[in-house]
Amino acid sequence: MRDQALFDKIDLHLIRVLHTVLMERSVSKAAVRLGMHQPAVSAALKRLRDLADDPLLVRSGTGMVPTDAGLRMLEPAARILRAAEVLFSDARGFDPQTATATFRIAASDYLDPLFLPQLVARIKAQAPLCQIEIHPLSADTHYHAHLAQGEVDVVIGNWPRPPEDLHMGRLFGDEVVCLVSQDHPAVRRGWDETAWLAAEHIAPTPTHPGARGVIDEHLAALGLQRNITARCAHFGLIPAMVAQSLLVLTTGRQYCERYVGSLPLAILSPPVDFPRLLYYQLWHARTHASASGAWLRERVRAVAGALRKE
Repeated sequence: MRDQALFDKIDLHLIRVLHTVLMERSVSKAAVRLGMHQPAVSAALKRLRDLADDPLLVRSGTGMVPTDAGLRMLEPAARILRAAEVLFSDARGFDPQTATATFRIAASDYLDPLFLPQLVARIKAQAPLCQIEIHPLSADTHYHAHLAQGEVDVVIGNWPRPPEDLHMGRLFGDEVVCLVSQDHPAVRRGWDETAWLAAEHIAPTPTHPGARGVIDEHLAALGLQRNITARCAHFGLIPAMVAQSLLVLTTGRQYCERYVGSLPLAILSPPVDFPRLLYYQLWHARTHASASGAWLRERVRAVAGALRKE
């Protein structure tokens, strides 16, 4: 009986305040993000604390941190908000000119340095009232869980084996090449397999501990291992690092060609045969029938296709 009485006191607005306060770890910042006056957020937080019988947010040094109970509420609150957003927006159909959805995209910039800027520009031009959140793919990114929990709508990447229970849409395939400085010795005299493996390679930071990217997965299958002497989580910075060193970046031709005209770089063929890189977008069954989700995925596909034709 008590659980039902508590449930009757909870509305969607209260859940939104809970999620925002816990994410921002500040009542004043949450008020700005919610477009509310700070006293109203404080009053809502007091209601939430009474309902949870827990302070939810406590002082730590000069800031505030969620309690254990507050941390446990973050993911369920996010799921509730996302489900409500999909429920009502898709029930009315999706009109990009009037929709106020939030699109959450997880991607690295290794697809093409122009991809994310052009995708954001296209979404804002066609759905001006919608919000966009770009989430990085890093060593602590559990993209499968983020998709399942509604924290991300689409993940864009080129993993060797994406989870079979996710939907996948192919964007394009690309040739594997090497990006080196114009002063790299291999530009003048070439390289064989032994010299290429022994060269100093730079690679992106793994998306999760112990993970190997498509390049190293393929080399391992051949019983080969390259000499990786540098890793960087910021893929867009790697070409500049390569231009000023003897490092070798092995990735897709489309990405490399974007930098050759602006930096002293050269593109070489690797002396190892690689299959084409396959880039694709992943999404969860949760949003497969969503009208807004389908619209977003079509924008991703269209932008990737347009860049490929340039």
